[in-house]
Amino acid sequence: MVEVTYYCPRCRALAALERDPYLSDKSVTPYPLEGWTYVAPDEDYERDDVDGVRFVCGESDGCAWRTPPDTGEGDSEAVGCGEPFYLNFVRYEGGEEVDPAGARESEYVELAEGRAPTGPRGPRGPPGP
Repeated sequence: MVEVTYYCPRCRALAALERDPYLSDKSVTPYPLEGWTYVAPDEDYERDDVDGVRFVCGESDGCAWRTPPDTGEGDSEAVGCGEPFYLNFVRYEGGEEVDPAGARESEYVELAEGRAPTGPRGPRGPPGP
């Protein structure tokens, strides 16, 4: 078992979770991934039918809560914002990694560098004096 820490994406509080190192993390998100199954940190999250862990920041049992290291406050009972966040494990089906439902590939954007207009479009203003 190793201790792995995760930042709350809202307030940066740390959740320290004791777990086996073989689990592969995909991401930590402020929302659940569509189609993923979550359990609390004090439940058996290593089961095959579980895709991640649902934390309630500063409140979930089964993990230790700490303030972010850059605050200098150290451990405290008043840690966290009380909002849920989600640890998502890498999920496989048929030996292939599965992306969450609704996930899209990155869109490529073509920049207009060097092709910028010289001025605004539209009608010319009134003639000068």
